Amino acid sequence: MSSKATIISSLIWKFLERIGIQGTQFVVSIVLARLLAPENFGLIAIVTIIISIANVFIQSGLGTALIQKKDADDLDFSSVFYASLSLATIIYTGIFFTTPLIAQFYNNDELIPIIRVLTLTLFIGVFSSIQYAYVARNMMFKKLFFRSMGSIIPSSIVGISLAFAGFGVWALVAQQLFSASLSVIILWFTVPWRPRLSFSFQRLGKLFSFGWKLLLSSILDTIYSQIQGIVIGKMFSPASLAFYDRGSHFPYIIVNNINNSIQAVMLPSLAAYQDDRPQVKKMMRRAIVTSSFLIIPMMAGLAAIAEPLVLVLLGEKWLPCVPFVRIFCFFYAFYPIHTSNLSAINALGRSDIFLKLEIIKKIYGLAILIGFIFYFRSPIGIAYGAALSALIASFVNASPNKKLLNYSYFEQLKDIAPSILLTCLMTVVISSLTYLHLNNYITIILQITVGCIIYLGLAKILHFECLDYLIKTVAEFKRKHGK
Repeated sequence: MSSKATIISSLIWKFLERIGIQGTQFVVSIVLARLLAPENFGLIAIVTIIISIANVFIQSGLGTALIQKKDADDLDFSSVFYASLSLATIIYTGIFFTTPLIAQFYNNDELIPIIRVLTLTLFIGVFSSIQYAYVARNMMFKKLFFRSMGSIIPSSIVGISLAFAGFGVWALVAQQLFSASLSVIILWFTVPWRPRLSFSFQRLGKLFSFGWKLLLSSILDTIYSQIQGIVIGKMFSPASLAFYDRGSHFPYIIVNNINNSIQAVMLPSLAAYQDDRPQVKKMMRRAIVTSSFLIIPMMAGLAAIAEPLVLVLLGEKWLPCVPFVRIFCFFYAFYPIHTSNLSAINALGRSDIFLKLEIIKKIYGLAILIGFIFYFRSPIGIAYGAALSALIASFVNASPNKKLLNYSYFEQLKDIAPSILLTCLMTVVISSLTYLHLNNYITIILQITVGCIIYLGLAKILHFECLDYLIKTVAEFKRKHGK
């Protein structure tokens, strides 16, 4: 089992990795957004939908099974690698020859070469997913930090250079290919795992017996989550999809940095204690409270400063994405409840429950999506439907853990209630600052400063345990690494 020090160290290195890569990507995306047209990003968003759906067949289920299995060895890893590589070849071939049909569906022949080139990342993803499973099992998250920074900086230079040179959408294609390739190459030289010339259908079958439910769950979740983009790209325009996608990107960066860092470390940590239910509940509770304490006020704050922030960072041509930013801030505010509950269910080996939850969520989610499409007939309506589904899903994901861990949804809400109440107070104050009608730059700085003072200051005065825990954790990390 991993020690507390190892878990904390892994968590911080994972957070540094996410903040480094997402922070760099954020800056680069701002530069590229000013150099390129929204339509260019819309085309990439369409291709990303296709790649995301294809990747779920290749990377989901078996990778998690490798992390969850207590005694996974080289034979398990190699078997999954060769099975995934074979599947990637089949899927890429299918996509290559059906690309004209996809382009016809979207009435845009420009998609044909973009799809055929960018879907080469499916093969890169096979190596990446196995390498990640090895890193996660062995709590080697420090290596992910150096991998990410070593790949994102050179690829960003390539993307910006090509954008300046007038390559348009191909600047984005080159950036993604170069980044994915460098990530795998760096881990190849820093992580000891190598595919062996060995394969076992028996081992693969045992992993698949656990992973197929997660695979099916991921298929349902990915297709459902991408339906919005498919509908917008088909019914409206690439520019509309770009505004929708960019609007979700701002809050996603924050959530991905904080919540996903916690969850990446949480799954292997919980899996190590899967036979000790009280300990699993304790660790899960810590994850929900801590991530909610950070994410909820950030989502509320981002929603409050959305308009001046978009004007300052992206320019007036991207203003249509502001409503989407605010809607998705509400959407992502529930992520700590979503992911913590699902990680606990996976760590306990209950992929059957995981699958049932996904089926339930997709049934009502599709009903909401269809209803909102016909009622609103706009991308904004689709975003509202996604937010409503997220609210309901937070209850659905939490429901099994009332029985599994004696940790009900209402107990979880009670745990994060102080953060919610403090966030509401902070939001009222910083929102009122817009009535001062100051310069956009001054407004943003003032809102962020006042928001941090109110939230963190009151949390300290009221002795929020999660704030004391975060301060103590960072201090321990600094002492351990001599910084």
